[in-house]
Amino acid sequence: MDGHQMSDVWRNGLVWQKSRRSNPSGNCVEMAELPSGEIAVRNSRDPEGAVLVYTREEVEAFVGGAKDGDFDHMLV
Repeated sequence: MDGHQMSDVWRNGLVWQKSRRSNPSGNCVEMAELPSGEIAVRNSRDPEGAVLVYTREEVEAFVGGAKDGDFDHMLV
């Protein structure tokens, strides 16, 4: 599914989850698990917009890096 647009059928059938750290303005990403085990990611302010699809391993690497502070310099 990488690189392809997600059909509305798939998009509407997913259970999207936001971080508890999301603010009232909706500045957050949402994630959903696909039946294939891949992870879909979208901008919560644009739920009908682009959806990126990552493997579970790619998401694990990103989350691990975020926990380790690898991206902290981008928030300064």
